[in-house]
Amino acid sequence: METQFPDDFKCPISLEIMSDPVILSSGHTFDRESIQRWLDAGHRSCPITKLPLPDHPSLIPNHALRSLISNFAPVRSPPLNETASDLSPQEMISVLTSKSSSPRSKLNSLAQLSRLSKNDLGLRRRITESGAVSAVLNCVRFDAAGGVSGLQEKALSLLLNLSLDDDNKIGLVAEGAIGRVVNALRVGSSDCRALAATIITSLAMMEVNKATIGDYPSAIQALVSLLQAGKLIREKKEATTALYALTLFPDNRKRVINCGAVPILIQIVDLGIERAVEVLSVLAKCKEGREEIMKVDGCVKTFVRMLKNGSPRAVQCSLFTLNSLCCCNEQMTLDSWKEGVFDICFGLLDDDDNKVRINANNFIQTLSGKPSMR
Repeated sequence: METQFPDDFKCPISLEIMSDPVILSSGHTFDRESIQRWLDAGHRSCPITKLPLPDHPSLIPNHALRSLISNFAPVRSPPLNETASDLSPQEMISVLTSKSSSPRSKLNSLAQLSRLSKNDLGLRRRITESGAVSAVLNCVRFDAAGGVSGLQEKALSLLLNLSLDDDNKIGLVAEGAIGRVVNALRVGSSDCRALAATIITSLAMMEVNKATIGDYPSAIQALVSLLQAGKLIREKKEATTALYALTLFPDNRKRVINCGAVPILIQIVDLGIERAVEVLSVLAKCKEGREEIMKVDGCVKTFVRMLKNGSPRAVQCSLFTLNSLCCCNEQMTLDSWKEGVFDICFGLLDDDDNKVRINANNFIQTLSGKPSMR
């Protein structure tokens, strides 16, 4: 098979097809394993030019050549009695990148690579460096291709694994991941929509991506729509978590508010999705957010229920939000008193959670600062 490959694909040391080509400071490319053995043996000169090398030579990945080799490699179609699990990771990657691969073979390779890459940083790096990301994104476009269902879900699962690495987060966005993921949010199956929202959360861990995703047309609207129309609790939870990550970037808060998220968030709090309270506490930091929250009938009662039954984090966020509302609106203060918030806060001064105690004390000060309420 090797005689079919160009000589430039072969390592000058091993004379075998390179699986991980790297560039030495001399400008020549070698397979990483071969040149590393050369250096580990104490050599500090280029095997080809014999020019001296630094004491600690850098090995720069040759992504372009690696992609060429991967795309040039003949794709071996597994026999009927062989599955994708019998292929090597590199063969699975070649299946993905080959235009001649069937949807079924791509599905099998996606499933295996997703399973293997979940806890394998090295494999995730190989997948991204091989130029396979564009092939994965192409699979995200379709829920069923060639009569094969599940292609989109497996592609999203692999994409989620790849997004776990900080080095990949910006690169995936640059390759066009946001558009494909947003499309899955809009028209995918329930599981695909949940996975797509989780990918948004993962990509948004990078500050620059928060802005990029927020700027992307319909990205936030798709998440808000999932909050409202999601059939599974998992969909709503993942959409809420993604919105929380995005609202940490101040410019995205008005976008979320303008998409009508506030009443939906208040509504799903009663479904047990406490992360919605966290999103509301972030939105309450801006004037527009507070105004939208106050428009929702019974909003104070919703937060009071969280004060009584929520987790420490939910209690903390509810206290902060109510305090923010009462600081700028007399009616909110009246409603809080009617719901017994003062007594609840007084009891929380002995809470085990320090942040809860601090927020309870701040809210008591706000309530006590209204003469008509004493």
